Amino acid sequence: MTSWLTLFFASALLLPPLPISLGNSGPHLCLLFAALGLLFGIASLTHWRVVPCSLNAAFTAFFGVLFASIALAAIHSGAEAAAASFARVALLGISIYIFFFTAYGPAPMFDALRATRRVYVFAALSALFACVDFYYQFPAPAGYGPQFVWLDSGVYRRAQGFFYEASTLGNFCAFFLVMIAVAFSRPRRESPVSRKLLLAGGALFFAALVLSFSRGSVINVAVACAVLVWINRRRVPLGRVAAILSACALAGAFLLSKIFPAIAAMYWLRLTVSGQLFFSATEQVLSGRVASWQTLLHWTAANPWQLLFGIGYKTLPYTDYLGAPIVADNMYFSILIETGIAGLAALIWLNASILRATARSAQRGSFFGAWMLCFWSGETVQMLSGDLLTYWRVLPVYFFVLALAIRE
Repeated sequence: MTSWLTLFFASALLLPPLPISLGNSGPHLCLLFAALGLLFGIASLTHWRVVPCSLNAAFTAFFGVLFASIALAAIHSGAEAAAASFARVALLGISIYIFFFTAYGPAPMFDALRATRRVYVFAALSALFACVDFYYQFPAPAGYGPQFVWLDSGVYRRAQGFFYEASTLGNFCAFFLVMIAVAFSRPRRESPVSRKLLLAGGALFFAALVLSFSRGSVINVAVACAVLVWINRRRVPLGRVAAILSACALAGAFLLSKIFPAIAAMYWLRLTVSGQLFFSATEQVLSGRVASWQTLLHWTAANPWQLLFGIGYKTLPYTDYLGAPIVADNMYFSILIETGIAGLAALIWLNASILRATARSAQRGSFFGAWMLCFWSGETVQMLSGDLLTYWRVLPVYFFVLALAIRE
C-alpha cells in the first residue's frame, strides 16, 4: 500500500475534523493526503491500466450524473447550495478515485493481507476511542450530529468516535464485523490478522456498534451473515462459525453489561420494542422517517416532471425549494429526488455491478470478494434507512477492499 493511502486511512479513521467552521463538521486533514494521492496519480497516468467493464462504467456513470446535477442545484437553490453540492460530489469522488487507483493505478504490487491488517488496526483503535469517548463523554469534535440517549442518570451523546454522527460509526463497525465473520469461515492463512486479534476486534466493534445505537447497521450485519451462510453452505462447518461469532457477541455484550449496564439494557429494549411495534407504530420505530417520506411522496406527486432531472445532489437537507429543508434518510429516495431517474438508475446499476463483481471474485475463492459481497448485500438494504454514500470518511475503506477483490 502506497504511503499516501496509509496516511489517508490513518488520518481519516483516527483524527477528528479541524476546529474550523466550514461545512457540517469542518475540514479534515485526510483531504491533504487525498490531494497528494491525486497529484501522484496524475503524474503517473502512463502507468494506469484501467480495464473496461460494467463496474467501472457504473462508477463513471454514477459520478457523472451526480456532477451534472450541480447545475440544477444552482438553478433551483442558488450558488451556496450548488457549492455544497459540489463539495459532496468531490468527497464521494475520493472514494471512487481510491477504488480506481488501487485496482488499476500506478501503485506497485503490494501484500493485500498486510495492507488490510494495517487498516484493521486503524479501525480497531478508532472503535476503541469511540467506546472510551462514550464513557467519558469528551467534548464533541468540531462538528457532530446531535444524537443523544436519555437515561434516568442523564442525557448522553451517542457513540460516534471521530466521525460526524453515530450512524457512520455503526456502519463502519458493521463492515469490520462482517470481515471477522468471513475470516472465521475461511482457512487461517487467508485471514489478515490472527484469530486472537479477530476476537478482540470483534468485541470492540460490537461494543462500539451498540453504543452508537444504530439499528440499521445491525440489520446490515444480519443480512451479510445470511449471505455468508449461503455462499459457504457446502464447505464450512457453520455450527463452529456460529459458535465463534456468538462467542464474540457474548464477549461484547458481557463487556457492555459490566461497563455500561444501563446503556446495554436500553439498547436491547430498543431492539426488542422496534421489532414488536414495527407494524403498529412504524413512525415511532423509524424515528420520524415515515413523515419525511410522505412529504417527499406528496411533492413528487405534485411535481412529477422534476423526477426527470432532479433538483441537485445533496440539496434536500439545505434547500427551501420544497418548502423547507428535509432529510430523506433513504439513499434511493434522496437520489431520485436530487438527481432524477437517471441518478436512481445509475445507483441501482452500481449496486448490481458491485454485487456481481464481488460474487464472481468470491466464486474464485477470494477472501476480499466474499467480504465485500456479504457487506454490500447488507449495505443495499441499509440504504433504505440512510444516506450511506455520504459517509465519505469510511467509504474509501470499503472501496479499497472492493479494489483488492478486483485486483485478485
